[in-house]
Amino acid sequence: MRVISGIRKGHKLIAPKGGSVRPTEDRVKESLFNILSPLKSEAIVLDLFAGSGGIGIEFLSRGASKVYFVDNSYDSIEAIRKNLEHTKLREFAEVLRGDARTTIKKFSSIDIVFDYIYIDPPYAAEELFHKTLQLIADYKMLSHDGIIIVEHDKSMIFKSRYSGIELFDTRNYGSKEMTYFRNEGVAV
Repeated sequence: MRVISGIRKGHKLIAPKGGSVRPTEDRVKESLFNILSPLKSEAIVLDLFAGSGGIGIEFLSRGASKVYFVDNSYDSIEAIRKNLEHTKLREFAEVLRGDARTTIKKFSSIDIVFDYIYIDPPYAAEELFHKTLQLIADYKMLSHDGIIIVEHDKSMIFKSRYSGIELFDTRNYGSKEMTYFRNEGVAV
């Protein structure tokens, strides 16, 4: 695992203990950031179910101004902190240990919105994907022209809309897919 582009290109990252995290492959990260390119200037990013923090760190390396990393695993939080220290990006990050759904509700109480939200829960927790998307939509956590990226098993099926956000693209990478959502009626 490594940072593939930007100011911290080539920095190696560690995975949390236990092996329960599936790091996103370099080819998938490269494709993701090609789709998002150019990143919104001064982007605020939410990395939910952050694992090692690799995706959020990639956003920071490519110019995001702040990334909020959320995971409920102590080992993941420790790995994220170590990776941020190693890449010297700690000052641009907020690392939060807790349940993603509870954290979304807390963010809504302080009126924070995100330009990019990356969601990568355990693939087997299908209901968690839908509930998380619904909460993000209900609490209007996405900026006007923001994008939600969901990494998931290719067998998963999403609704085309979740209370104000709509699916606009899906890309296949072997056994996994990346599905993209935006606010309804907003061209990206």
